[in-house]
Amino acid sequence: MSETAASPDTEGVARLQRMMRGELPPPPVARLVGMQLTAVDAEHVVMELDADERHANPMGTVAGGILCDLADAAMGMCFSTGLRPGESFTTIELKINFLRPVWKTRLRAEARAVQRGRTVGLVECSVVDADKRLVARATSTLLVLRGEAASGR
Repeated sequence: MSETAASPDTEGVARLQRMMRGELPPPPVARLVGMQLTAVDAEHVVMELDADERHANPMGTVAGGILCDLADAAMGMCFSTGLRPGESFTTIELKINFLRPVWKTRLRAEARAVQRGRTVGLVECSVVDADKRLVARATSTLLVLRGEAASGR
């Protein structure tokens, strides 16, 4: 991480660690898709997914949207660890490159904050399969929300 605009809310990391231990519920999309938070600290987040036939597209491979959901969840959680109390965020750009087809495998998405500015941040994510082959690479640009814009998020 190249720069931090303000000291992060240490509660953000603690909240995700409680979620990882099952003391807090995961986000609804994580339950729907089957993603699990498996590692978190102030610098990175890891989400995992046991991909199978329920995640397949008409060609039988894991749908790109599933890979995107997995990467997006990891990047969003990663960015959230650096927010200050009362702040929230929204994604303003998401880009993903699909690098190889995937069938039934354990997927691991590891996200790291590249830049945390006062208003905008950049997070990157690598998605690998059970054999540690790079399946997808994603980046996300995120906008920090404060005050009214952050309420209810």
